[in-house]
Amino acid sequence: MKKSILLASLLAAIALTACGKKEEMPVAPAAPSAMDAAKEGAAATMDAAKEGAAATMDAAKDSAAATTEAAKDSAAATTEAAKDSAAATMDAAKEAADKAAEAAKMAADQAAEAAKGAVKPAQ
Repeated sequence: MKKSILLASLLAAIALTACGKKEEMPVAPAAPSAMDAAKEGAAATMDAAKEGAAATMDAAKDSAAATTEAAKDSAAATTEAAKDSAAATMDAAKEAADKAAEAAKMAADQAAEAAKGAVKPAQ
């Protein structure tokens, strides 16, 4: 009888242990997954690329503006030089025309004198 009470006690203890609720260990919060880390890295890369592209565009705009301004200045200087050259050419042409007219006048005067001289001995 002692054995049957002992056996019944053991059986009841095992049954209670087997049917009892087990206390679960608390689960630590999950670390960010590799996918989340990749998303954050890609977003940071995109932001950096956007900033780099914006800086490049700004530099290109500044360079284009400077080039345009330099071209305008160069065109203005070229126009001024062409005007000065044209004025100098016109002055030189006027001088040459004046000299030619003077030479023609002198030649005409000499021709008239020569004609007078040729006509006088005949009188």
